[in-house]
Order: sequence, then C-alpha cells, then structure tokens
Amino acid sequence: MRTHELSRRQARRIAIRAQLLDDTTHSDLLDVVWSLTLLQVDQTAAVAPSADLVLWSRMGSAYRPDDLQSALAERRLVELDMMIRPSEDLALYRAEMAGWPGEGPLPGWMEDVVAWVEANDACRRDILERLAAAGPLPSRDLPDTCVVPWRSSGWNDHRNVSRMLTQLARRGEVAVSGRRGRERLWDLADRVFPHDDAVPAGDALHLRHERLLGALGIARTRGVGGAGEPAVVKGVPGVWRVDPMQLDDEFEGRTALLSPLDRLVFDRKRMAELFEFDYQLEMYKPAAARRWGYWALPVLHHDRLVGKVDATADRAAGVLRVDAVHEDVPFTAAMRSGVRTELADLARWLGLTLG
Repeated sequence: MRTHELSRRQARRIAIRAQLLDDTTHSDLLDVVWSLTLLQVDQTAAVAPSADLVLWSRMGSAYRPDDLQSALAERRLVELDMMIRPSEDLALYRAEMAGWPGEGPLPGWMEDVVAWVEANDACRRDILERLAAAGPLPSRDLPDTCVVPWRSSGWNDHRNVSRMLTQLARRGEVAVSGRRGRERLWDLADRVFPHDDAVPAGDALHLRHERLLGALGIARTRGVGGAGEPAVVKGVPGVWRVDPMQLDDEFEGRTALLSPLDRLVFDRKRMAELFEFDYQLEMYKPAAARRWGYWALPVLHHDRLVGKVDATADRAAGVLRVDAVHEDVPFTAAMRSGVRTELADLARWLGLTLG
C-alpha cells in the first residue's frame, strides 16, 4: 500500500470536507450526525449548547434545536457516554459493553473501578430495581446504598450514584433516556437502545475506526488503527492515516464560526499540527487570564483557522453581544465580510439582535 504525500493545505482541506465545513449545503439532520458520527453533549450556553452550534455551523439557520430533541425522543439518535450518536452505531458498542471491563491486564485505575463496582453490587442491583419499577428517573431519585464510597482527587468524592450510573452505562445496563432541562433521566438500557444484534468485538472496533476516520478525514494511527491508508504531511513528523475516499483535490471553502468543542479543533495537537492555530478553551480560567474570551468561537475561513470571536448571547437583553474579534492573521475584506455574515446569521438563528 503506497503512502500518500500531502501538503498541510491538502491535509486541512481533507479534514474540513470530512467535517462538512466546506461550501456544501447540508439540510438533513440525521445525515449530518451520521457523517460526523457524534455530537458532544455540553450544556454551556454562553452562545448556545455545543451540539446545537455544531449543527448550526453545518446547516445554518435551517437547523432547529427542537429537531435534535425530536430525533433523540424518537430514538433515531441516542446519548452514550455524553455523546449523541446515530442509533445504528449502538451495535458497534454492544460487544464492548457485554465484555466490560475488557480483556487482558487492566490499568491500575480500572482495577480500582472494577473493585469498587463489585464491592457495591447491592447498590447496583438497587438502582436497577428502582429503574425497572419507576424509570426514567434523575440520579437524585435513585438509592445510594453503596457501602464503599467513591473516592477521587476531590471532584467526584461521594458522588456514588452518578459514578455507579457511569459504569452501568458502560456495561450496557442503563442508558440516558432523555433530559429534563440539563438533568439526565436514566432508564434500563433495554428500554432505550435499539435491539440490534451486537457486532463481534474485533469487527466492531475496525468499523468504529473506519467511521471515525471518515469523520476526521485524516488522523494519527493511534486513534484509527489500520483504517484508511498511510500518509505523510509535509512539515509534520510522523505517519498519518487518510480516508482515500476524501483525497479529491476539489475544494470550495467558506467562512464558519465553530463551537470550541467542534471536532475540527477539539484535538488541539492535531489542530496545531495541521492548521498551525493557537487555541484553548478558557472558560475555566479567571477572567483576567483569558486571551480570547470565555467561549470564544474559532473562525474558519476557507482552509485556514484565522481568528476567534468572543461573543455572548445576552438573552435577557435580546442581544448577541460581540465583545471582540481576534485576528490571528490580518483579516482580508473577504474574511471580515464572512465573519459579519456568520454573526448576523447566528443572531437571527438565536432570535437575538446583533450588538
């Protein structure tokens, strides 16, 4: 198998096309999520929840958040481990769930998790019985009968029920049935997930790698195994894997404002290697230490990431407030125009006035 030789620009364009951020119109919600493979669940609403921003950036103002909620309610999409996925993809995870915690030697931290679940098996059964009788329920309505408390570095200390639910979800015993505001509702997985047969573990992992590479276009081998074909990117050390279906040189770009959790930028190392772009999510930093803003939106222009927009949806005032536009490179007239157009569309989609 030959190794493809790519320039950074070619690699960027492959990544952008794979993420549906080129100048192609997308109108079908389920097709978009299928192509992306997942939407990360994050309820931060400084502008809009990340999943909604990701879909808006691909579909424009035609996208309605209610459509996403309907697809989840109808089980055409499902939530798994804080990710929204096509329901058809659940078959690729069932063998892993059934084989929890996995074969072979486990890392020390996982051995601790397994020991904790086993020590609290009575609590596990109490939760499952409660859900069977009255689910779906929020975690606060489930019994905490753990005899050994969960301990961590501090963040999750004593959050026994939420930690147990996480492991029961990974075992395929419970699932997120829906949400009440930001609160997850839990139920037995058999009531939530489709009843498709599990794909054997080895085949499932290969198919997951192929699906992931299709969504990324180009990725390091560690994340996608042997999917795709080998490639090198000029100026970037190491070997990549590329989806051969996306090697077409044709490319029409556009300007787009991205969620800070958008998959094009979520892997910050890959982002820096291919796009030579400096970015961090700064919501957890003190205000005085932020360079770009609480929830700054990366700016994609054609095949480059060129800046960040610090914007906030002030719903009480009915305004999308733009506090700053940070230019990583001097903006051309086309870049400025593209950013203004996207901000105006974002404000309309949010039902706000651009301020």
